[in-house]
Amino acid sequence: MSTSAVPVRSVADLHGRRTVVLGLARSGVAASRFLADAGAVVAAYDRRPAAELADAIAALGARPVRLALGVDRAAAEALLAHAELLVTSPSVSARFPTTDPWLREALVAAEVRGAEVVSEVDLFLRMTRARILGVTGTKGKTTTASLVAAMLGRAGVPNVLGGNIGTPLIERAMELGPDDWAVLELSELQLPTITRGADVALYTNVGEDHLDRHGTVEAYRAVKARLAELSAPSGRIVLNNDDPGCRELGERLAPAGVAWYGLARPGRGRVESWVDDDGWLLVAGERLLEAREVPLPGRHMLRNVLCASLGANLAGAPATAIGEAIAAFEGVPHRLELVAARRGVRWINDSQATVPVAAIAALEAFDARIVLIAGGKDKGLAYDAFADAVATRCRAAILIGETADELASLIANRVPIERVLDMPAAVRRAGDLARPGDVVLLAPAAASFDMFVDYAERGDVFRAAVESLERDR
Repeated sequence: MSTSAVPVRSVADLHGRRTVVLGLARSGVAASRFLADAGAVVAAYDRRPAAELADAIAALGARPVRLALGVDRAAAEALLAHAELLVTSPSVSARFPTTDPWLREALVAAEVRGAEVVSEVDLFLRMTRARILGVTGTKGKTTTASLVAAMLGRAGVPNVLGGNIGTPLIERAMELGPDDWAVLELSELQLPTITRGADVALYTNVGEDHLDRHGTVEAYRAVKARLAELSAPSGRIVLNNDDPGCRELGERLAPAGVAWYGLARPGRGRVESWVDDDGWLLVAGERLLEAREVPLPGRHMLRNVLCASLGANLAGAPATAIGEAIAAFEGVPHRLELVAARRGVRWINDSQATVPVAAIAALEAFDARIVLIAGGKDKGLAYDAFADAVATRCRAAILIGETADELASLIANRVPIERVLDMPAAVRRAGDLARPGDVVLLAPAAASFDMFVDYAERGDVFRAAVESLERDR
């Protein structure tokens, strides 16, 4: 009997299974290593040539992984046609129009003939005995997941952090036991293929994003709801009472399984987290610390802290440890990251603000006047509310990238605007315009792919340009 007739549920199911790993980035390399060690018959496909993948190839070591690198479409299709298990990189899916059409067709054909299509995260979820704390949402996932891991660590609760953040966890799947927690950041790229829910599922918010991939807001939100739907039978689901998308999701779930948080007391659910009238953060009725002591700026960051606190508490962390972890938390790169504070001007990197609502939250995090750097790859989102926030809070706006023209048309005659060609030019001009007491804020309100590899590279280029500016002055 073909092994493809047996769903992959344990490491024993992998032995002898014809497997193709699509993409040799970090998760693809980790999956290839794990699968080969488990006795699967592994091939790895990447459209990049071997010369560009030297580090990935070296990381595979002497494992028997057949490499199909830089091959033509016909060879790749032939490889996929014989696979019983396909492990995809997060951005590859038969459901995404952003995936190459031929690859989408090949994935559909594979599913029709009975092959399983999974991601590295889904493979980890199938293999591990660890308890799962999943974090998803439109924005705030990385900060929240990182906070949860820090809170559990402070409490002495064994945990690992992974998913859409940090190191792929698949190679640690077998070493984790039922007393361990895996804290997973789960993006909309990873949710469609997962088959296991979480013991505790956290939602930061459910807005709109990636319409270029999902087509409609409804389709995007349906993907986001998958974690709750899979977790609902036995897990606890943590929702943001201040967020319309979370409230809508909560209406579809059994009330007994939902815990709520918000800046004001939600007033529902057996366990809550909120800020009381005296300005203290509370979880399950216990005080953590005062809101003014939270080291992260902005009301949206305060909600992330409340979300993480409630999740960590449900996973076994006491209030004392949670409060200590919050006070010691230094933040996450590219999320309202303080890059420099010189000559009375603070330079803030919020490159991860890739949608208008996130950029608005960044603008609202500061009382000072702002010189804004914005613009990037268009994702089909509306910018009207963002333009209103810019008009209210900014001294000037410096625009780059694909969305510069649209933003300029919305902001013109409301705030001085300038269009420049690249990030170093934007930083130099911001330095000319900023006055003592101002904030220079990179909050693009758009994706990075028109000019950069990803949001992290965009933030790194911003940071380097700020450092160069200071050296030159």
